[in-house]
Order: sequence, then C-alpha cells, then structure tokens
Amino acid sequence: MSQFQEVIRQELENSMKNELEKLQATASEVDLGVVKKDFEGFKQLFHRFLQEKGPSVDWVKIQRPPEDSIQPYEKIKSRGLPDNITSVLNKLVVVKLNGGLGTSMGCKGPKSLISVRNENTFLDLTVQQIEHLNKTYNTDVPLVLMNSFNTDEDTKKILQKYTHCRVKIYTFNQSRYPRINKESLLPVAKDVSKTGENAEAWYPPGHGDIYGSFYNSGLLNQLIDEGKEYIFVSNIDNLGATVDLYILNHLMSQPNGKRCEFVMEVTDKTRADVKGGTLIQYEGKLRLLEIAQVPKAHVDEFKSVSKFKIFNTNNLWISLAAIKRLQEQGAMDMEIIVNPKTLDGGLNVIQLETAVGAAIKSFDNALGINVPRSRFLPVKTTSDLLLVMSNLYSLNAGSLTMSDKREFPTVPLVKLGSSFTKVQDYLRRLESIPDMLELDHLTVSGDVTFGKNVGLKGTVIIIANHGDRIDIPAGAVLENKIVSGNLRILDH
Repeated sequence: MSQFQEVIRQELENSMKNELEKLQATASEVDLGVVKKDFEGFKQLFHRFLQEKGPSVDWVKIQRPPEDSIQPYEKIKSRGLPDNITSVLNKLVVVKLNGGLGTSMGCKGPKSLISVRNENTFLDLTVQQIEHLNKTYNTDVPLVLMNSFNTDEDTKKILQKYTHCRVKIYTFNQSRYPRINKESLLPVAKDVSKTGENAEAWYPPGHGDIYGSFYNSGLLNQLIDEGKEYIFVSNIDNLGATVDLYILNHLMSQPNGKRCEFVMEVTDKTRADVKGGTLIQYEGKLRLLEIAQVPKAHVDEFKSVSKFKIFNTNNLWISLAAIKRLQEQGAMDMEIIVNPKTLDGGLNVIQLETAVGAAIKSFDNALGINVPRSRFLPVKTTSDLLLVMSNLYSLNAGSLTMSDKREFPTVPLVKLGSSFTKVQDYLRRLESIPDMLELDHLTVSGDVTFGKNVGLKGTVIIIANHGDRIDIPAGAVLENKIVSGNLRILDH
C-alpha cells in the first residue's frame, strides 16, 4: 500500500512541478526572480504536505511545560532595568505583521489603515509608539512591516506621511503562493497575474512565512550588519503589543551565556480565548499546539480552561542570528495548516499555511513569559473596536492603557450583532461612544442605534426583533437592563 501511495505522491509532485513551470513562463522579466523564489518555497511546502498524513501530534505524548519554561512576567520585571537601556534598545527591531485586509470589518485595503482612535490608524499608533521610544531613550529602533501582495501598494503610499518621524521604516513582502484545487491538488491560476479571473488564485501563506521572506529580502542580513540582535514581532491589530523594556532586558542579559533565542508571550485563558494556541512540552521541546492540530476527540479538552491555562498572544521576541542560522540550515520546522476556502464561483480550494509561533521548537532555550492580559488587545471585529474607542482606555504616545477609573482590570464582554459588522454601519449607529467604565457585558442584536452620551453599566442586553427598531435615547443610562421588542426596558 505504501509503495502505491509513494507512486501517487510522485505523480502529484511532478504534475505540480509542470504546472508551476507553465505559470512561471507567464512572468515578466521584472517579476521572474520573485516568482521563482516564491515557487521554490511553495514546492517545499507542498512536498511536506504530501508527506505528512494524519494529525501532527500524538495526543498521548503531550505534556505540561516544565515549571521554569514559562516565567511569570512579575519575575522578569522584578529584575529592573539597567543603566544602559539605550544600548540594549539599539539592538532591537520592531516587526509588525501587516498582510491582512480589513474585509472582515467591511473595509477595503489594508486593515492597518482603519481608524481606531481619534482618527489614528493602527499604523499611526505603531509609529507614534516607536517614535516616543526613540525620543525618550535617544535610540534608533526601526519599524519593519511584513506586507502581503494585498497590502503592499496601499501601505507604501501611506508611508510617505511618516518621512519626518523619528522612525526608520522598512518593508518586505511575504510570499505569494497558488491556491490549489481541493480535488486535483493543482493550481487554479492560469498565469501569474493578480487580476481578473486570477484575482482569487493567489494567497499569502500565513505569518510563518516571515522567516523565509525576511531572509530572502536581504533585510535580515542588513539589520544584523547594523548590529541588531532581536526582533519583536506582533500582529499590527494587537494594540497591546508595545515594546516591553523588561522582556527585552531579560533577553539581552541572560545568565551563564545561554542566550534565549525565542520568547513567546502567553497570557491566561478566559472563556473568550478557547480557540487560541497553547504551549505544551512535546518530545522534550516547547511546542505551540493550535486547535487545527488537535484530533477531533480531544477538541473539548483543548478548549478547557482547566487543562490548558494559557494561550499564545503572537507577541514574539526572536534572535536574528538564530533565524539566519536556521534558514541557512533549512532547519525551520513548522506544522502545515491546511486552510479550506470556497471561491466566488463555488470552487473548493485549499491553501497551505504556517504560523510564526510554530517555529518555537526549532530555536534553542525557548521560553514562554506569562504576561498581563493588557498586552493582548486585538481588534478583529467592531465589538473590539467599541472597546478601544471607549473611555475604558486612554491614549498616550500611541499606547492605550486601561483607565484608572475602571474598578477592575478585566475588559467587558461585548457582542455586537450583524447590523454592526461593517465599520461604516457601526459608526452610523453610534452618535457617540457610550460610557462603558462600569460595564461587564453588552449584547446588541438587530436594528439598534445609540444617541449621544449613553451610559452602560453592569449587564446590558438590547435585542430588536425582526422588523422592530430600538433607538436608545441621548443621555440614557442603562444599568443591568434587558431592552427588547420596541424599547421595553426591563430590569436584568
């Protein structure tokens, strides 16, 4: 049987190779070099995809990480900061993952260009944070954006507005890989163009592509030559992912010469984070376990807050020299994520991806640091947007901090219904952002609008039935209320 499977595998690889050669032949001379590099990377990924069958983890072998492999942030912070923090900062590069579009929030173009606070976009806030750092400590921390072919052009146009900021900004592109037909396992693209019927034929292969793309762009070597030692990588839509001097100092001042090459910031799981990847010990190494790798029979166990208590924030601190070494040895090992999609015409395709945190097992002396929840403030939906726009947070030099006036440090649970999904609809339905300092839980469903200066406290549930509309009047204060039908307000 295995011999038969091997023959089929060989045939699939040969067919893929032929198809990629045909596609490559349609590239212009200008694009040829990039296309070749992309296709080389894709062939390696496809080869591994055909080799690996079945779940990538053996559930029985999963162990809890050893005590000292996940350090509490308080312990790291208690070491304090050295006098030479400027020279430590000068060895750092901030990298933001900027490949995503704002489509899930009904916006066109890069997600990083959506306004999140006082007309500031994600990118504006990022630049302000780093500029503040550079001015405060008289340092030269650069910002690197990993764009995708979806976001590159629009992002580069916007970058001109930062030319007078005290931040050097570099960009590089993640790869462009072909989506493949779920049945035939061959590319759906007809040529290498990104327009017309080919618009849906390509995809950026997940943020695990950062290692190869960063290395291939030449930027990795350039930064090493400039004396840079570590990158701090995070998603551009995580507004809690600011440069932390204590973590950086911990990396730079490792005792007994055992340099830690990879730090993953993790934080305590709540019921809202049951799908987040977690750290495990597996065959003697720290490893990231994602929900996609969990056998179906164990998914509920994976989601339980009691067994897997922490999850990955995707805030990562990684040694540049180690990335270079692993790339040159071909030793970067990341599990393949098979992401099924359906194209507009109804065709089922798959895209092969990897996740940046999955490479943790390839690095030496990897470490998890259990950070406060405030370092994980992602804006994936308009429900998240409502939180960061509200008076729960104050903005200072590009960083959001929880207001002192909130009595407990947890964030309220907010669920806005489908009428609020798109940013423009969400903005139209709110004359001003409600006062949410004393809010625990908000659910809004149906055709609902908010007047100016509304206050929300405790648990508030507002449900407009189909065909009904609820207008919360200006100045209303709702505390532990259920509002339903056509504005009947009940005590909760």
